[in-house]
Amino acid sequence: MTYPTLDSFGHDPWWLMLAKCLAIFVFLLLTVLVAILVERKVLGRMQMRFGPNRVGPFGLLQSLADGIKLALKEGLIPAGVDKPIYLMAPVISVIPAIMAFAVIPMGGEVSVFGHTTALQLTDLPVAVLYVLAVTSIGVYGIVLAGWASGSTYPLLGGLRSSAQVVSYEIAMALSFVAVFLYAGTMSTSGIVAAQHSTWFVVLLLPSFLIYVTSMVGETNRAPFDLPEAEGELVGGFHTEYSSLKFAMFMLAEYVNMTTVSALAATMFLGGWQAPLPFSLIEGANTGWWPLLWFIAKVWGFLFLFMWLRATLPRMRYDQFMTLGWKVLIPLSLGWIVVVSVTKTLRNQGAPAWTTAAVSGAAIAALAIVVMIRRAVRRRAIPHFTLPTDPEAVSSFPIPPIPSPPRTQPKEYSDVQGR
Repeated sequence: MTYPTLDSFGHDPWWLMLAKCLAIFVFLLLTVLVAILVERKVLGRMQMRFGPNRVGPFGLLQSLADGIKLALKEGLIPAGVDKPIYLMAPVISVIPAIMAFAVIPMGGEVSVFGHTTALQLTDLPVAVLYVLAVTSIGVYGIVLAGWASGSTYPLLGGLRSSAQVVSYEIAMALSFVAVFLYAGTMSTSGIVAAQHSTWFVVLLLPSFLIYVTSMVGETNRAPFDLPEAEGELVGGFHTEYSSLKFAMFMLAEYVNMTTVSALAATMFLGGWQAPLPFSLIEGANTGWWPLLWFIAKVWGFLFLFMWLRATLPRMRYDQFMTLGWKVLIPLSLGWIVVVSVTKTLRNQGAPAWTTAAVSGAAIAALAIVVMIRRAVRRRAIPHFTLPTDPEAVSSFPIPPIPSPPRTQPKEYSDVQGR
């Protein structure tokens, strides 16, 4: 089994590069259509009801019917909008979501019409930073959509999204630092190759958990869907959008879900490498088989998105921001220190039990700090008890209670008399 390197890219003919771009676009589009249908089916089963079952056999054509319906709807443009920005906002949301998939490795090297090529469009020495930079641009589409709509609630949804993405992108980026330290590279193909013996989800479990939490907040999905918040913002930033413009926002959301799921599989689950017990089979990581393992891992994370939406209620905004700034970011920084120390000890020849002891001591110290903090907060909260003495209860200041009128109004008594 050979792993692609940075030297493996940039030698494909133009028609093969064009075919790769088209294949990635079709893959993302089909994944979105299937994900919408599967999500509605899964949510229906989890909530003890039927999902779509009318359009096509077993409801399989429901996503296609919804797409055609949105395409045929009238595209309304409200009065008072900033028309150029209003029309460009959905495009700004979709394009970065698709561009981020350019550096995701979907398999090893295969032969296509006599040309040996990797199942990856391209790779960069700083490919993961490229993904973070491109996906962060997508929030501009949401912010501009809320601002250009000329309405209050879409603007609030756009501002919520900007605060949310900034908060959770920091934790997401910090969760990758430990991966860079262990892999020794920022290229996605190099990170996959570094997991040939042990996946990083085993070595860097805290980083994986932080990333999974951050990616849900990054994609504005439940229970972190504060920018939309249908109950409070009447739909959020896309309230004033309809027809294909609204469909583009939906497309951007599900493409972002696919991208962060693919990035999670690449960074922590060995990328396109076969899981146990399939990895024991000879040839499981050669040819086109890695594409199957990669798609299976991506769909595992997509199912996690759906499961969370069916299970957890939406968080309050202060709880959501507290989780990002006061929990995830400090945990990420502390874990980076632990990983740096253990990596340095291993490079200097320290035995494996030394690194395990350092990690255990760090986790124990964190647990002690959390317990002390909770105890201090309990003592800081005053405890009020109601007095049991009747005289003490009667001495409480009670506001005057208005008494009901004793006589009927004149008009009412006249009517009754008649």
